[in-house]
Amino acid sequence: MKKAEKTLLAVPAALAAGWCLLLRCRRDHEAWPVLKRFRYAHRGYHDKPAIPENSMAAFRRAVERGWGAELDVHLMADGNLAVIHDSSLLRTAGADVQIENLTRDDLPRYRLEESDEHIPLLQEVLELFEGKTPLIIELKTAGDNVDALCRAVAQMLDGYTGDFCIESFDPRVVRWFRENRPRVCRGQLAENFLADKGAALPGYQKFALTNLLTNALTRPDFIAYRFEDRSSPSLRLCRALWKPVEVSWTLRSKAQLEAAEQAGNLCIFEQFDPEA
Repeated sequence: MKKAEKTLLAVPAALAAGWCLLLRCRRDHEAWPVLKRFRYAHRGYHDKPAIPENSMAAFRRAVERGWGAELDVHLMADGNLAVIHDSSLLRTAGADVQIENLTRDDLPRYRLEESDEHIPLLQEVLELFEGKTPLIIELKTAGDNVDALCRAVAQMLDGYTGDFCIESFDPRVVRWFRENRPRVCRGQLAENFLADKGAALPGYQKFALTNLLTNALTRPDFIAYRFEDRSSPSLRLCRALWKPVEVSWTLRSKAQLEAAEQAGNLCIFEQFDPEA
């Protein structure tokens, strides 16, 4: 074989090897024996509008059924941590304000889905779950608050004796925990961003996040991938090579739940009773 032909063959081989290394994860975290025993109710076991998502009522309902819960955390203006999905309260509380601009004292003004439930603080939720069932805690960044958010969450979890893991769509969060709280079980949230026309991201970021190419910087313990997008070649290659735990979100039927569990995945479910 001529030298030029060997060079041409070496290029794709090097690219393939580089791609595989970019997908690298951490394996066998000590938290898995407990975390794998549970199913997780998405934003609590809610039943809207009577029992709103990310409400204390929804979290109590999950604990009563013996399930873990997934929840979302934002950093407020006074440094407190609010449990709510969107930055804007328009969808959940009918108010055109941003949670990042509010303080703890503001929260009683806002009721979730016209119910009697208020926006809880992370501390309230931790107290409910401690010593009972685990939590999947998603960190929601806004602007340049990555360091402040991660630090506030980490400091609160330092004194928490319950079982939990953290995750985020923002790889900067996962990297922060790798560098500053390496013992915490951490995960990268992902989906097929290339098919999501509503995602306000540059094309190169959509490509990198869809294909898990930030793993080289973050070394996640698990990949939380949208269930409908699980055919992703990069996800399959990542699992085959590095064997991270896969978390499936958000499952909305017993059939989806069974398919995910047969694949060995942790399951985040919503809108049905998995034990019915």
